[in-house]
Amino acid sequence: MPRYGSSNRIKSLVNMSIVAIQDFSQRLKSNKVFELFVISIIVLSALLIGAKTYAIPDYALGVLKVMDWMITAIFLFEIVIRFIGDPDKKRFFTHGWNIFDTVIVVVSLIPVEDSQLALVGRLIRIFRVMRMVSFVPELRLLLNSLLRALPQLGYVVLLMFIIFYIYAAVGSSFFAAINPDLWGDIAISMLTLFRVMTFEDWTDVMYEVMEVYSIGWIYFLSFIFLTTFAFLNMVIGIVVNVLEDEHAKEQAIQDKIDGKPTIEDLADQIAELKQLIINQK
Repeated sequence: MPRYGSSNRIKSLVNMSIVAIQDFSQRLKSNKVFELFVISIIVLSALLIGAKTYAIPDYALGVLKVMDWMITAIFLFEIVIRFIGDPDKKRFFTHGWNIFDTVIVVVSLIPVEDSQLALVGRLIRIFRVMRMVSFVPELRLLLNSLLRALPQLGYVVLLMFIIFYIYAAVGSSFFAAINPDLWGDIAISMLTLFRVMTFEDWTDVMYEVMEVYSIGWIYFLSFIFLTTFAFLNMVIGIVVNVLEDEHAKEQAIQDKIDGKPTIEDLADQIAELKQLIINQK
């Protein structure tokens, strides 16, 4: 019997310790000072990557290597804290950003600097800068909005490619004799048109064509109007629209957490009031 009671006390102490660790992890990961510390470490990691591109002494490289391992250890600690502090640990690795952060940190722990995979190791450490996006909610919202806009942008890009292809075919057919380096074939013509669209000395290209075809300006101005003014504004409009939707969803989730009524709740209440008025009549 005493053994049974002692076993229960041990289990109780273990459970209390687990709860205490989880509470501590939750408080730490939501602490603003800790967030700023992790962000500063991410910035420091980016600065170390840039420093390694310069010709620096061997002793400095050794210091940078030690600092790199310390940064990796801090990132590992931060991932563990986030995992322990997550109330639903089964769903922790269902979120794409959690998987990305974990893969980056785990691969950074593999010593590949002096092996054939040294290039892969450097590439992974470069991608650690992307943790700034996963850690800052505002940046994460921007990237998520851009990814959600890709299906809609695909049709705009397809239509833009068709316009590029038509104008490139016309340019190759009429302007190849003027300057083969710019209009020799359809692929080169598309590169030239991209130069025109970005306004990179496009007037030089136009004036060269106008020396032979005086109305050649119609070709260039119509192309610029369709691509730069029309399609690019469509792309911006789609991204802004998706960003507003994402911001509204984030605000709705935050309102639910804070206990505030959402638009859907207000709509349900209005519908209930209408139904009551109809029933009374």
